[in-house]
Amino acid sequence: MTSPAIEVHDLSVHYGSVHALDGVDLSLEHGRVNGLIGTNGSGKSTLFNTLMGEIHPTGGTVRVADRADHLVSYVPQAEAVDWNFPLTVGEVVMTGRYGHTGFLRRPRAADREAVADALARTDLTDLADRQIGQLSGGQKKRTFVARGLAQQARTVLLDEPFAGVDTTSQAMITALLHDMADAGACILISTHDLGSVDALCDTVTMLNGRVVASGPPAEVMTTENLMTTFGMVA
Repeated sequence: MTSPAIEVHDLSVHYGSVHALDGVDLSLEHGRVNGLIGTNGSGKSTLFNTLMGEIHPTGGTVRVADRADHLVSYVPQAEAVDWNFPLTVGEVVMTGRYGHTGFLRRPRAADREAVADALARTDLTDLADRQIGQLSGGQKKRTFVARGLAQQARTVLLDEPFAGVDTTSQAMITALLHDMADAGACILISTHDLGSVDALCDTVTMLNGRVVASGPPAEVMTTENLMTTFGMVA
């Protein structure tokens, strides 16, 4: 039996007297698209940052199987990115190859080929030389998905990737995420679009500081769970 891609046990993250996460248990497998839903302040971004090692938990354990091999890709919320940084689309996507290029980070033919393929799959080839701040919302998100593709990531974390994204980009990103899962990646995506969860996700976790429920959407998206998570039927 293969080990989980992400395994969280009794995870707690406290900011002083504020308990962002308390006693969270979560186990996610490779080869699936996993949704994460909850209100603003429910701990979704805190969970992502803890999985990435940017926040140290107050208690509990976190294991991300692919982190040591540099095969974890993170697509942050738009406000977490400095869009004025002088990088082009192609340069951002090439950062996904840093785990493959060695200490000197000198791209080889295989790295350039991986970047070119990722740009083509996300329809960004013609924008490769454009500064990232000049992109639309959908193009920005596709750039980070392209970085994950070039990285050949085995675990992909996406924090609200569809916020401010046009329908064309959303459809493209959704298809790419399913392609990556079919190839064996573990996808964890937070979303406010409850109506798309059924089509987007193989499993869904409802979070409200704690895990309210986790499993197939048909089993999790009940009136009782929605009331517990959102305080109302969404």
